Amino acid sequence: MPSLNLAIARLTNTGTDNFAIWVVKAPYPSGYVLRDCVWPDELTQFWQEWQQMFAGHSRLDIFSPSTSGRANPLPIDFSSPTSGQTTGPYSSRLMQHLGMNLWRWVFDGAILGSLERSRGMAMGQHTRLRLRLEIRDPDLIALPWEIMQREPGQSAMSLSQDLLFSRTSHEVDPLPYLRTDQALNILLVLGHDEKLQLEQEAAILQETLADVAPVGSNSQRYAPCMVKTLLQPTPQQLIQELETRAYNVFFYAGHGLPGPDGGLLFLRPEMTLNGIELAQVLTRTSVKLAVFNACWGAQPAAINRQAITASSLAEVLIRHGVPAVLGMRDVIADHESHSFIQVFTEALRSRKPIDEAVAQARQELLTLYKFNQPAWTLPVLYLHPDFNGELIKSFDEGITELPDTAIPDITSPFPTAFLRSLSSSGQTWFLRSGVTRIGRMQDKDNHIVIPERSISKHHAEILCRNNFIDATPVQAYYLRDSSRYGTWITNSNGWQHILHEEVPLKSGMQLKFGSARGEVWEFIIEDS
Repeated sequence: MPSLNLAIARLTNTGTDNFAIWVVKAPYPSGYVLRDCVWPDELTQFWQEWQQMFAGHSRLDIFSPSTSGRANPLPIDFSSPTSGQTTGPYSSRLMQHLGMNLWRWVFDGAILGSLERSRGMAMGQHTRLRLRLEIRDPDLIALPWEIMQREPGQSAMSLSQDLLFSRTSHEVDPLPYLRTDQALNILLVLGHDEKLQLEQEAAILQETLADVAPVGSNSQRYAPCMVKTLLQPTPQQLIQELETRAYNVFFYAGHGLPGPDGGLLFLRPEMTLNGIELAQVLTRTSVKLAVFNACWGAQPAAINRQAITASSLAEVLIRHGVPAVLGMRDVIADHESHSFIQVFTEALRSRKPIDEAVAQARQELLTLYKFNQPAWTLPVLYLHPDFNGELIKSFDEGITELPDTAIPDITSPFPTAFLRSLSSSGQTWFLRSGVTRIGRMQDKDNHIVIPERSISKHHAEILCRNNFIDATPVQAYYLRDSSRYGTWITNSNGWQHILHEEVPLKSGMQLKFGSARGEVWEFIIEDS
């Protein structure tokens, strides 16, 4: 799936209102463009109006009070609502105007051109475009970027049918090796919260998470789900549970407070865990997704109404190498949260990527609780820039993978595929009919071991999938890189470097794992 990554940062030497917006990653070589721009007073006023109407916390200023004193009337031709009113035409127009103004500020000139061409490329590949936004200025983190929309009547970017929206960060630790799972394994933790009946809330959440029923004829493609619940554990109990069993989802509901180190989770009234401490155990135990059903998960800490850099729990976890973090930007009602979680979990169990599952659940919130209510704008998803969002193994991959002890089927109608070294050794490795894993270390996970320093412990996978052409099964091979230094492959333009991508393989392609000066391997399909 093609990806377009954008970054926004303040230009500190040219004035507080000056920003740069540029493309960090594009699906084509000339897509890496940059634009300088000025933050408009109009957007500041829309943001202040938004907070007055919707925010459940103290107001956050975009710039210091000494630089934000300019005020002009809002360019909206309708009257402000009465106190406490959050429904009706005013809230709809406010949401729409803020969304359109944010979109127009970001997507202008060369940035807009890069978006449109990337979108066109995705459409040509019959897939969606991944759009990842990195906000490097702390003052802009709290804004609802998920509501950006191009024109009235068009979908917000986070609701779009042709792209998947998330946030990201470049200041991240490398991704650990991520196993591919066949099921959702969720650790549900309920911490201290005076407003919650913990046992009742645990029962509701467990039922919501685990008892989502498959619908229609695709039930065999529905992944199983296991939920383990901890009620007000001590930090030691939480860490022990995470280290004892292989969880891929950590789900927290309970009281918490924003803070400079990712805030505090109140596991018990007098026992807390901050974001940095939690990040250490989540990365060590290879949790792929952390979900926080609390009002502060994606909210930065602030001093004198100024946001503190990289202080939200979601940012802290993603920077420490957690692949995906889902938090709420503000207060979310219990019934809204339960609706979101149910659809989100069902989408994950349908083997959809995390960003696609979030988009589907967000659309459900919009349908149930209307456009002019903030519920659909609250979920904020952060994805590690090197993570493809895959939580559960795809159905096709899952059913074709053989166990480690499998014996090749010599009667198979499909041709044999193998990797052959072009060095003097001429070593040959036959590829499995499901997944062949390649790495530096001799262990139970790697089927092909190449002991070179530039090769990661778990470097890449070659996937064999069954496609159908006119009802005839045809095997196709793909290389998925998950390494630190990437993999080199040949195509019509010569050697191409790929990093954390999946690409199709054709017989005769040459590959180098890790270094451009490494050993050359040739991918061959025997009957080609």
